[in-house]
Amino acid sequence: MINNLFLPQQLVGRQKELHQISQILLADGDLLIAGVAGSGRRTLVKWSAKKSGARVITVDCLRATDGDRFLKLLAESLLSAFDRPKELLKLQQLLKDQPVAFEVSEQSKPRIIWKLSSTSIWSLFQNLLSLPQQMAEWLDCRVAIVLHNFTHIRSWDRKGEWEEYLRREIQLQSRVSYVLIATVPEPWMYKLKLDVVELPPLTNLELCEWLEPTIKEKGLKFDHHTTALKLFTEYIQGNLSDAIALTRRIWLDLLTQGNQEFLIQPDHVHRNMLALIEDLAPTFESLIMLLPPSQVRVLESLAIDPTVSPHSREYIQKHQLSKGGSLQGALDSLEQKGLVYGAKYGYQIALPSLQFWLKQRLA
Repeated sequence: MINNLFLPQQLVGRQKELHQISQILLADGDLLIAGVAGSGRRTLVKWSAKKSGARVITVDCLRATDGDRFLKLLAESLLSAFDRPKELLKLQQLLKDQPVAFEVSEQSKPRIIWKLSSTSIWSLFQNLLSLPQQMAEWLDCRVAIVLHNFTHIRSWDRKGEWEEYLRREIQLQSRVSYVLIATVPEPWMYKLKLDVVELPPLTNLELCEWLEPTIKEKGLKFDHHTTALKLFTEYIQGNLSDAIALTRRIWLDLLTQGNQEFLIQPDHVHRNMLALIEDLAPTFESLIMLLPPSQVRVLESLAIDPTVSPHSREYIQKHQLSKGGSLQGALDSLEQKGLVYGAKYGYQIALPSLQFWLKQRLA
């Protein structure tokens, strides 16, 4: 498989954020990392935890369809974080009074299994959530519980009991750092006194410091007598995920030509960007169909006519946008979905490939 040939082996940019998050974890603090898809949130947590020596327990709440599924994801990550024989034995001891069984074999990963009623599930939730603190005290180590898409639990936690309990634990556990991963901060997150780390797009300099040495290893380089690199950075706009996807496409394209030295020209960049968005078109079409017309109109306007002032009278009239609260509501909703950056970053579309596709679609 060649899918991951261009995946970074080191952190790309984000050195300031790496230092900031590492210091928070070292101080057993809790934090929120806010950024759009492709901004490097997960990678940043991984490197920060490594730098601070923290064990990491990760739960993607988007994968949890109910309380039982949430606990299975939590248990799976617990066993991954504490996977040494003596640590697994300690976990078994701590859960000896719980109605669960440990399944350990040489052929597969250890598992904690159960079959419980909803009442017993709640009790197990409380006990499983106490384990990281107990293990941290026993091992004299730091633990980070990373919750991706935390607010998604509301889709099944109708009464808000699980969310409220988790919020309390965030404030109470002294040896455990909670790391919430979100697109943008919500008001209640500030009430928990979380440290907030926001991830802007990478700068062209940060991107190129990774890009040029990486492609050089594969025998590629940009023709600096042309606008190829400039065109690449204009298309990518600091989004590492799109940069990886486009770089891989260019490499495969040139590889099929049988060249000994791959010199990237502007037409290579443009042609492969078109091919990339052609593959992504079904996803983008589905996305557009799910958005309200007012939000689609705002996205299209920002795609063909970027501006830092979408509220200006001239811009509203030019693109026939809704006025006042309706426009701001559309912008806020698009920001929550991770499709548009807010005022702090100039209201630009957060996914460059989506912007490119919209421009081609409207041309």
